Amino acid sequence: MSALTRQDINDILALVDQSDFDELRLEIGDTKIELRRRGAGQSGVAAPVAEAPAPQVAPTPKPSEATPVAAPVVASGGGSEVPAPLLGTYYSAPKPGAAPFVKVGDRVEPDTVIGIIEVMKLMNSVTADVAGIVTAIHAEDGVLVEHGQALISVQPE
Repeated sequence: MSALTRQDINDILALVDQSDFDELRLEIGDTKIELRRRGAGQSGVAAPVAEAPAPQVAPTPKPSEATPVAAPVVASGGGSEVPAPLLGTYYSAPKPGAAPFVKVGDRVEPDTVIGIIEVMKLMNSVTADVAGIVTAIHAEDGVLVEHGQALISVQPE
């Protein structure tokens, strides 16, 4: 994959400005970008961790150094909410007009794909990470979701 352009970085910063989250970590190949809000909740202004014309490149982690994924959040009623693992546009189906990956009443396993999040034209499959029955769909198809936002609710069996 080619390096990120200045326009790509500007697009990322625009996404940060339009959201309420405090932190963004993005890895594309060997390129890593980490953004945090200055004062995290005080000033409300997004600022890159390091001010540079191009993102800092860091070595990719070894396979044994797995990147942590957001764990499901326990919802009221004993169910779990499956959070968005990253910021991007959420798609509930593999392509426009296709049936959704899951709907209310479907049984899911930890490895069941529940949607796709698009970040800079890169499609990322999102799995349930829990087993149970889908009780609610929270995210709308084609809408920007934030890291940690509930996508679906699952009631364990």
